[in-house]
Amino acid sequence: MTASVPHSPEARLVETRQRGWVDPYAGLDAFDYVRRAPSPGLAAYVEHFWVVTWTDLAEPYEQRIVSHPTVNMTITDDFHRIAGVIRGGFSYTMRGGGRVLGTRFRPGGFRPFLDGPVSRLTDRFPGIGEMYGAAGETLVRRVLTEPDIPAAVALVDDFLLGLGPRRDPVAEEVAALVAMAESDVSMTRVDALAARAGRSVRSLQRLFRDYVGVGPKWVIRRFRLHEAAERVYRGLDLATLAAELGYADQAHLTRDFTAAVGMSPAAYARLGGTGQPASGT
Repeated sequence: MTASVPHSPEARLVETRQRGWVDPYAGLDAFDYVRRAPSPGLAAYVEHFWVVTWTDLAEPYEQRIVSHPTVNMTITDDFHRIAGVIRGGFSYTMRGGGRVLGTRFRPGGFRPFLDGPVSRLTDRFPGIGEMYGAAGETLVRRVLTEPDIPAAVALVDDFLLGLGPRRDPVAEEVAALVAMAESDVSMTRVDALAARAGRSVRSLQRLFRDYVGVGPKWVIRRFRLHEAAERVYRGLDLATLAAELGYADQAHLTRDFTAAVGMSPAAYARLGGTGQPASGT
């Protein structure tokens, strides 16, 4: 299903940019994945729409995700819900054929659609109908019966715009801070991010709980684990990686990695065909 995607692991990573997928290249052989940009009026809140489709799977395929500090709205035959930030492991099993249409909000971008702090959604999956009543249920029915992907995406785009979100400068500040934490590999401490933001640590913690749903420490550590997963997959020495990512020692990285990814760094390195990382498990 993915013949158009380059088969070199490095090329495929660049092509798909699926940071957070566990064993991403195996996944791309099991299903098709596309992104679509939101309309200009929604771009301040939504990072992108994403659509996963699969057909005629001979065996069930489970895709595990090391989640991001974002809210997603997902519609599939199995469920239709709002997913807050998921701090633990998350996976979805595909069988036969199907489709998932997701809306990935920008960090802080769901706050204008919620009457209250985003932390109330953390580790929760309220239904779209529960959140938005009859209008939400109607949206779900229309999306599930619309076979055309661009048309289905347009239904969700129109629905969200119809909720009348208002631009929030604080949400945009939060999105910029989360992007900074993601892109700067040297960012390993909350006080460093607070200094960049011109805020106290306590102010930054309140801000992240209200707009992101989790604290800045979790956000920073999660992005460093994403980085760790990519580099372990390519066989980087684990002790070196632990030091670069701000861990006290290799054992602490191994513990966090195993909890988030669902397997040890050594096992994950074997998925990438690199064998065991040079220093331990």
